[in-house]
This record gives sequence, C-alpha cells and structure tokens, in this order.
Amino acid sequence: MILIHTPDALNCPRLSNAESGLSVANRPQADEADRRGPLRPGRLTPLRGRIEAQLAARIFRWLDLAILGLVTVIGSWDAPAVAWLPLTMACLVLSWTLDQMGVYRFSARDGLPVRLSRLLSASLLAALGTLVAMATAAGKAPEPGQALWYGIAVSLLFTSNSLWSLLVWRWRRRGLLTPNIVVVGATETARRMIEAALKSREVHVVGVFDDRLDRAPRTILGVPVLGALDDLIDHRIMPCVDQVVITVKSRASARVRAIADRLAVLPNTISLVLDADDERSRSAALSQVANAPMARLGGSGMDARRAMIKRLQDLIVGSIALILLAPVMVVVAILIRLDSPGPVFFRQRRHGFQSEEIRVWKFRSMRHDLTDHLGAQQVTGGDARVTAVGRFIRKTSLDELPQLFNVLAGEMSLVGPRPHAVGMKTGDVESSRLVAEYAHRNRMKPGMTGWAAVNGSRGPVDTPELVQRRVALDIAYIDRQSFWFDLWIMALTVPCLLGDRSVVR
Repeated sequence: MILIHTPDALNCPRLSNAESGLSVANRPQADEADRRGPLRPGRLTPLRGRIEAQLAARIFRWLDLAILGLVTVIGSWDAPAVAWLPLTMACLVLSWTLDQMGVYRFSARDGLPVRLSRLLSASLLAALGTLVAMATAAGKAPEPGQALWYGIAVSLLFTSNSLWSLLVWRWRRRGLLTPNIVVVGATETARRMIEAALKSREVHVVGVFDDRLDRAPRTILGVPVLGALDDLIDHRIMPCVDQVVITVKSRASARVRAIADRLAVLPNTISLVLDADDERSRSAALSQVANAPMARLGGSGMDARRAMIKRLQDLIVGSIALILLAPVMVVVAILIRLDSPGPVFFRQRRHGFQSEEIRVWKFRSMRHDLTDHLGAQQVTGGDARVTAVGRFIRKTSLDELPQLFNVLAGEMSLVGPRPHAVGMKTGDVESSRLVAEYAHRNRMKPGMTGWAAVNGSRGPVDTPELVQRRVALDIAYIDRQSFWFDLWIMALTVPCLLGDRSVVR
C-alpha cells in the first residue's frame, strides 16, 4: 500500500444527505446515467490497453528531436563545420527550451492554442539565444540560409505538435490516457477529491465504495456510490481501475487497517489519503491523485519503460515464433481433426492482467462433449476426457502454441504467471481463496511460460500446498522481472518441458 501523508491529520466528517444533494432513503435503483457519473468515460478500457502518459510524452519528444536532427543534417549538407554550427546550436537550444517550457506535458487543461504559444515562445527564445551566442563568439549573425532552415524546423515542429495534440485529445476521449480511480469512503475528503477531478479532468473517478453503505449517500457530486467493500473486490470495473484510494477519517486507524486488509487481495495499487488541517496541505495531498498531469497514479508490477520493453520483446519474438512454428501448428490441427470430432481450437475464460477476463486459445485436447470450459475439474492422470492426440500435445505443451495469438493481441506475454481458468477449483474450493496473495500474480500479464513452469510448477494445482507454491513463484518472478530474466526463462522452457515426465498435463 502506498501512503500519501499530510501533516496534522484531522477527522473528516461523513457527507450528509444535504451535502450530497440526494436522499439515501431506500436507496432506489439508479438508471444507467446515474450509475456512470460525470467522470466515467463512455467505455472503460482495461489497463493493458491503456497508454502510459509519461512514456507517450517522451516518445513525442524523441520524434521532435529526430525532426530537428534531420533538418540539421539536410540544411548543413556539403557545408563546412563553421557553416552548420549555428543551425546545430539553434536546434539543440530549441529542444532544451521546448522541454523546459512544458510543451510535452499535455495537460487536460491546456488546449492546442496554449501548446502552440509555448512552442512559439520556445522557438523565439532559442533563436534569440543563438543570435546572442554567435554575435558574442564569432562577431557575426548566422547566414540567411541557416535562418531559413531554422524556420523550416520550427514549421515542422508546429505540424508535429498539432498531431501530438490531436492524438492526445483522441486518447483522452477514448479513456486511454486518463487514469481511472475508485474511492473507498464516502467522506468529505472524497468529495474534495471528486471536486478537484471535475475541475482538472486529469483523472476519472469512476465510483465510490463504502463499508458503511447504510450511511452513505447515493452519489457524491454525481459520482455514484456503487456498493460496499465486498462489491468492490468482485466488481467488473476493477480490471480497468488504476488505483484504489482510501479516504476515511484520519484518526480511524483501526478502520483503515481493516479496510486495507480486506483490499489486500486486489492486484490494484492501494493508496491512503490522509486529511490535513490547512488547505495547502490538503491540496498538496490531493494533487498527487487528481492534479498530476500526464502522471501514472498507480503501478501494477512494473514501470512503463519495462512494460514497453517487454511488449516489444513479445511482438518481435512472438512474431518470429509464430512464423517458425506455423508448420507444426498446421500438422497438430490436422491430427486433432483426424483423431476426434469437434473443433480444432478450444477457448477458455481465464484471468489476465489486473484480473481481467480474457479468452485464451489452445488446441483442443479433450473430447468435445466433455470439454470443461469453466476449469472446475482439473486434469488428472489417465483422465478419460483427454484424447490420444490430446495426451501427446499436452505432454509436449504443443496445445499451448495458439496462445501466440493472445500474445500478439496484447492479452498475454511470452513470459509471466500462467493464466488460470476463471473459477478454477482445488478440490471443492476455488483456488483463488486458498492464498491471500493469489490475485497479486495478476499484477503482470499472464505468460505462455514462466518462472513457476520452469521450476516444476506445471499442470494442475490440486492441493493447497501446490497453489501456495505456484503463487509464491509467480510473485517472485514479478519482483525480479527483466528483459534478460525473460530470455533466461525462455531458454530454460524447452529442456524443462521435454525433461519433465512427472507432471500431469
């Protein structure tokens, strides 16, 4: 849990019915518009499909640097060093000035005119600085040709930044850029946070939950109170939520601990906002959640840079693997059709990143009429449901190859915790209820192979001890994940699979 502290916390009164503007009597069922609220986007996007704002801004800056570099090379072609030095200096100063003037912050409160005015100011300052530097060092102004190429560079930057602004505007409209948060506690602090979000539009407060639902209003400034803590844990919007923010009375430490303990099963980042005596401290605390332009509010197992590298690794290696293994997949598909009636592929609902439900592709290895789409009965040794071809492809893990389509679609990764079926049971109990940290394995995209798989934790987990071991290995991988660690696990995968004959598959 991330603690956002402010000094000298005070007790926050719960919102009264008058403050909320709505009666809580009988809590009538709200229509869809009321349940959505003023800050929730029309369509919630799972976190795996969201865009990391700081990373996007960095990429925009790199592209602008490439434009400046290209203009410098073309404008100084076949010219002596003394001739291209002014243009190079001007472009370098311009790049630094653009960053310092906040051109790449893309705040929701700053429209295109504000951004272009900053760009114009940065361009004029860079030109003026270069003129002064050249006049001081060389005693003369740049040549007209150099000034022309600088003007071309600035014109190209105006065009590129207009495109960046259009992209950001579209991403915000689609809910791909603005973080989604849910608030726990229908308190005065929650009301102030929602008020700040309504003004800044930097975050989407998609709902409020309260463990004392009988005292809570129906909405807070239009944001709906969606239920109690138990409703939050199982709510369908959670795969789309960046952060859960607890806003309760600052001195109610026992209640805070109880709420935090109950929410510990979630893979989402949990934050605690403490209220303060003075307005400045309150604003400082709230700004970390509501007023941080282009900043990611919560982490889910890795930072944006590592996530980008891992995604590139998945796309490159996954594409190569799909091309090389396509003949093998065709042969397996033909054998399945010849072996038993039914479709070649099998799709099953499984838990993905942030517990999002995804449809995982596999080659069908069971009789079609006995296929277990819910994962309620795990495979056992000599399972009569498994076909002859199915036993072979399960033993060699060839049945997993269609998951390359899930990898390329961004639902899975090549390396990560193995995706478990939704509702999978160990004995008569759902596996997710056997380990408190079970959902933490979903802080990263599920993988075709993983640290648990190469350490012998493959196949069914039909005892609580096996569930605990797999979860422990998955969490250990998430804590250690890196580009080179993933390559090492990929290298270990084939010998581990072929050399392990004891695991039931």
